[in-house]
Amino acid sequence: MTRTLAALLGTTIAVSAATAAQAQELNLYSSRHYDTDERLYSDFTDATGITINRIEGNADELIARMEAEGANSPADVFLTVDTSRLQRAADLGLLQPVESDVLADRIPANLRDDDNLWFGFSQRARIIFYDTADVENPPQTYVDLADPAYEGMVCHRSSGNVYSQTLLSAVIEHYGEEAARDWAAGVVNNFARDPQGGDTDQLRGLVSGECDISISNTYYMARAIRTEVDGLSAEQRENIGWVFPDQGGNGAHMNLSGGGIAVNAPNADAAVAFLEYLASDQAQEYFSAGNDEYPAVVGVPVADAPASLGEFEGDDVDLAAVAENVALAQEIFNDVGWE
Repeated sequence: MTRTLAALLGTTIAVSAATAAQAQELNLYSSRHYDTDERLYSDFTDATGITINRIEGNADELIARMEAEGANSPADVFLTVDTSRLQRAADLGLLQPVESDVLADRIPANLRDDDNLWFGFSQRARIIFYDTADVENPPQTYVDLADPAYEGMVCHRSSGNVYSQTLLSAVIEHYGEEAARDWAAGVVNNFARDPQGGDTDQLRGLVSGECDISISNTYYMARAIRTEVDGLSAEQRENIGWVFPDQGGNGAHMNLSGGGIAVNAPNADAAVAFLEYLASDQAQEYFSAGNDEYPAVVGVPVADAPASLGEFEGDDVDLAAVAENVALAQEIFNDVGWE
């Protein structure tokens, strides 16, 4: 595939005359369910004249649908959250390589597939939160979460959750299987309750007193700061502190939201144009302002709510390599009793 977007400079989207002149549509299979993404889609259509037809569902359902549809699939772009899902779609042969100078120039190498089958467009840091009233010395690294000093204090999501799987996959990548197994067993020993709920529930566990330490993606706290999410008002958040782990070491673990082009995309040029648009300053700023994420493109400013959590160094590990460890991570979870 070749570029269809001529330039992506500042907040201006310049579209090639050929693309703009054609009446096109784009079939987007997306597991992102954020109302704020409406602006992304409408701005793209306004700039290009390309209509977006959305098919929404959870990532597993969409991957299964693309598999079942085979060569007759109308899917042009698959957009989802977490590297493991993107890599699974790639491993199943559902995505095709993309040749784009724009994407190569703007998306860092560790945030895209080695064969350009998928690209990350926004990031979230998965960090440690704690009750400042009860925890004087919070964990400073992910490894610390397994320290017996925190026995009975930690809340976390289930092992079936992709965020859990990807975090353990990163531990495997950094420290090896044996150390990762010991770490997972140590965290299980420190659980305050059985794994349950979503990321916001982990933060609410601190408010309710069910746990003293929890793990969550940054955008959940940033969203609470910006919108006063139920159960996480300013008063309820008063005793919640946070740590960006592994500063001076590997850096904070990062999750991706990203996408790729379907292997049988009927509107391939429109699909490239859409991915290039997601890498534009305009779209990158909106990922941050609209959904409290961190831009994937270096130099794009972070919106006020996520910026208020503080500056940090993110882990620059190759996320494609991390994604390859997911099956092993689930095996380890099962072995150590992480439900």
